[in-house]
Amino acid sequence: MIAEVIVDVAAYPIDRPFDYVVPERFVQVIHKGVRVKVPFGPRKVLGYVTSLKEESELDEKKLKPIDELVDLKPVISEELLQLSRWLSTQTLSYEIDALQVMLPAAMRATYEKYVIIERPEEIEHEQVLQFFTGRKRVPLKEANSSSLLNLLKQYETQGIVTIDTKVGQQTAIKKEPVIHIADRHVLDQLLASIHPNAKKQIELLEWMKGYTGQTIPRKQLLEQSSISPAVLKAVLEKEGGREELTEVYREPDAPSLQDTAIPVELTTEQRVALEKIIASAEEHRPETFLLHGVTGSGKTEVYLRAIKHVLAQGKEAIVLVPEISLTPQMTSRFKERFGSQVAVLHSGLSSGEKYDEWRKISRGEVKVVVGARSAIFAPFENIGIIILDEEHEATYKQEDTPRYHARDVAIKRAEFYRCPVILGSATPSLESYARATKNVYTLLTLTHRAKEQQLPSVTVVDMREELKTGNRSMFSVELADAIRVRLQKREQIVLFLNKRGFSSFVLCRDCGTAVQCPNCDISLTYHRANERLKCHYCGHEERVPVACPECESEHIRFFGTGTQKVQEEVSKLFPEARVLRMDVDTTRQKGSHERLLKEFSEGKADILLGTQMIAKGLDFPNITLVGVLAADTTLHLADFRAAEKTFQLMTQVSGRAGRHELPGEVYIQTYTPEHYAIELSKEQRYEPFYQLEMMQRKRFGYPPFYFVTLIQFTHEDLLKVADYAAKGVQFLRENLSPETIIIGPTAAAIGRMNNRYRYQCLIKYKNEPKLISTLQQLIKYYRTDWIKSGLLMTVDVEPASIY
Repeated sequence: MIAEVIVDVAAYPIDRPFDYVVPERFVQVIHKGVRVKVPFGPRKVLGYVTSLKEESELDEKKLKPIDELVDLKPVISEELLQLSRWLSTQTLSYEIDALQVMLPAAMRATYEKYVIIERPEEIEHEQVLQFFTGRKRVPLKEANSSSLLNLLKQYETQGIVTIDTKVGQQTAIKKEPVIHIADRHVLDQLLASIHPNAKKQIELLEWMKGYTGQTIPRKQLLEQSSISPAVLKAVLEKEGGREELTEVYREPDAPSLQDTAIPVELTTEQRVALEKIIASAEEHRPETFLLHGVTGSGKTEVYLRAIKHVLAQGKEAIVLVPEISLTPQMTSRFKERFGSQVAVLHSGLSSGEKYDEWRKISRGEVKVVVGARSAIFAPFENIGIIILDEEHEATYKQEDTPRYHARDVAIKRAEFYRCPVILGSATPSLESYARATKNVYTLLTLTHRAKEQQLPSVTVVDMREELKTGNRSMFSVELADAIRVRLQKREQIVLFLNKRGFSSFVLCRDCGTAVQCPNCDISLTYHRANERLKCHYCGHEERVPVACPECESEHIRFFGTGTQKVQEEVSKLFPEARVLRMDVDTTRQKGSHERLLKEFSEGKADILLGTQMIAKGLDFPNITLVGVLAADTTLHLADFRAAEKTFQLMTQVSGRAGRHELPGEVYIQTYTPEHYAIELSKEQRYEPFYQLEMMQRKRFGYPPFYFVTLIQFTHEDLLKVADYAAKGVQFLRENLSPETIIIGPTAAAIGRMNNRYRYQCLIKYKNEPKLISTLQQLIKYYRTDWIKSGLLMTVDVEPASIY
């Protein structure tokens, strides 16, 4: 038997399966999808068995045998093996990267080299003898001097020592001791034979009689019986029980947040949506639904009921949320409804916890997975429904290889299992909504809030007027007054700082004009180093103006502020307010998202101040006021999705207010109140926004009217990176059809990162049959030749952003 193995080496000539002989002892137990240790060149590496066959096209005498089986059961199912091949083609990545993204990091290999003495009697050098000091096998890393390494190398060529690679796993299975208590008659015999002075042992044996034949964790036994470990050891030696290590799971903390009661009755819209989803599940149709509902319309309740139906059929469910800050509330809801059937997978867990959650899923001990992007690869084998909540979020796109989008993977997996996918959002991405209007997806709409509450009243505050009246504070007079009223009423406030695009554009504070590129509908990016404004789409460049080009005011400057600065101002203006800050700095520690949200849900703070992570998903009854401090920061990003992102954020953050009995109010502070993204987010009017934005996209040739692929080149030498980028673009122009538009090469938005210069080109196309094959050829040139000069090249099909 021959096994085809993908080895754990990410390099171009090795990106294919290699044939290995399956030794006789493994023939009965080897399966596709197991991990194996194989010799590869002079070392041993981990590999994944992707296929088994009777014979090889190569000379079988030259084939090496598999060294060791790491797994007895496959860790990657047949379906996930097929998915990995599809993924590596779609994202133009190595197949080993596509396989590894499906497993928790804990299961990736660690490699350690050992030196083994074969003929100790032939070692003459004292330095080498000291290195071994009576040991036969020593880690190579202990050889810390070059002279010792040279000696070991000489001995290796003579066969006196050999160097072996030990392949391990990053995280071990956690084990804890348990005590198997003996039968009653054994305990009775012990009590009869024991010396009366051994009072503590007698006490323990009497206690154990209440648990005869049971298995109890050692820690629990010591606590409940109030006995010392020494006494337990003495009783075990007399065979009153036996101790062994048993596998236990590392349980991630699931905070119980103050949540809302389950609505007994579904609204008519919810019921219609649910019936369509259930019909699709029962008919085994791989249908993609876009569930478009205003904030607070009860999308989560539709998810929960759809999952309940699927579980009743004996199937499984995957629920994705865009980021870790949303998992605590989602998880506590799902655990309330489905109890121990829920596993959680997100970046906030330790690698051990992730590994344990993954094992629970693969063993079929849970039926529902709630997690961030990577949870889409949960090793279920009977999926009945896949849900992406807040489907418009950019975090569903993986930033490094393989650069997959969770939505595409979800649809691909649903095709295999013939089950529905729900994409839920109050502000769907333009691409998804366009697909729904063309009937590629099925559109389901929820136009009213679940409890028939009014949408919050939204006031757009023109900060230009505030400036004219001499208010230079971050807070408009109206917002500051509203905060004071809420503090008196003991209601809660969310202050949102739109911090993306920090100081990155130039804006006039009198008329609200942001300096735009003359060739593209995108604001120019401010470069502080040389005081220039640049367009990162067409390469246009100009000086920072001294006066506003529209109104000639001198109040024109770059824009941006930070959460710490806001917190200082809040404490000056409202010294009595208890403030919780939630941003990258305050959520670095494990469990900090959960802790901060729990404190806020329990009413231990009046104001929650934060960035993107607080804009969506939060559902607390006492929030009645939301303040957006600067709506403009995403509006003027050098990105064709800037208006869409702003509209989504404003709508999402507004939706945090007044979700329950208390009415909600929202204040949006902006220097461009007339922009349609801000104007239409006031009443959550998605359709008119969609129509206006689609006109802009069509006019300038951006998705969803065109597909885009971004190629980035980076090098330490500016001339070299420009040269390779030009060569790459030339190759693309020669091989792609004339209808395909290639923009660039041009310097990237951030022209230099980590002392590497960055260039990029953008491919825009409607239908390009040769795209994948041309890009594969370009990657081949890069991997076989260009990479030697220190160039790094990345290809991102359908990027989330273009920077």
